[in-house]
Amino acid sequence: MALPRRTFALLLAMTPGIGGRSVTRVLARNDLLNRTPEEFLKLSPEAFVEEYRLGKKAAAILALEPDERIRNTYEIESKLSALKVTLVSSADAHYPAVVEEMDSDPPGILFMYGNTRLLEANTFCVLSSRNSRPADLDLIEKLAEDGVLRSEVLVSGHHRPEYRRSAIVPLRWGSPRILCLDRGLFTALGPELQNDASHESTLWRERFDPKTDLVVSPFRPEAGFVGINNQVRDRLIGCLSRRLAFVQVAEGGNMQRIAKMALKAGRKVEVSDRSPNYRALVNLGATVIAD
Repeated sequence: MALPRRTFALLLAMTPGIGGRSVTRVLARNDLLNRTPEEFLKLSPEAFVEEYRLGKKAAAILALEPDERIRNTYEIESKLSALKVTLVSSADAHYPAVVEEMDSDPPGILFMYGNTRLLEANTFCVLSSRNSRPADLDLIEKLAEDGVLRSEVLVSGHHRPEYRRSAIVPLRWGSPRILCLDRGLFTALGPELQNDASHESTLWRERFDPKTDLVVSPFRPEAGFVGINNQVRDRLIGCLSRRLAFVQVAEGGNMQRIAKMALKAGRKVEVSDRSPNYRALVNLGATVIAD
């Protein structure tokens, strides 16, 4: 039986050393060459490196026992399907347009669990560079509440204090939210995807509610956290947001890059005058959040 495209994309995504961009590159080149997944998996490690620009480690793993890897992928896919997890690659027509509109190099694979209709909602985020002060965290919470009360859908993370302060706000008001992870779905939500990623949410509900919220991860379901994941998560949060509010923006940091990307894409960007370099973003088109 021919290997379905979705299964093949998952096999690639689950291979150590193959990131989202590599998955997209493999799918696109196979389409160009009219090469089937089965034909691809019969190639040599050298071909993986030369034709598809994969790393040597990933190429060696791909060439090792492909039949067993296919069986394992079917098992994982069956589990994801049973849990109603959506897998989408940037080569697919139904990849979230809101991400591609802002990011010319978006994550190649997204694992999504929950209310995917939120991707079409009026979304916003409240971002701030690391080590925000207590007064900054208070402002983050206030801006998040302002957006929620305007019926906007918050996009946030779950791990850093700056994200945890905003992510709790929709729960107080019974509103939906989108959480972007810096690790895999199973790692953050548990093997049955029942745990809520944000610890404070247990004050309002016992487990994650897929009918209300949406969780998005660009990482393999069982992947743990590594340092670079922070930047990927922050960028995805920004791309999923139609309005972006910034409290603290470190010069030359990831938040500044995201703000400039959003302004270039025509998104509404707001920046607090608490940030020392806020005028630079205002000169590029951002509006001021007065302290």
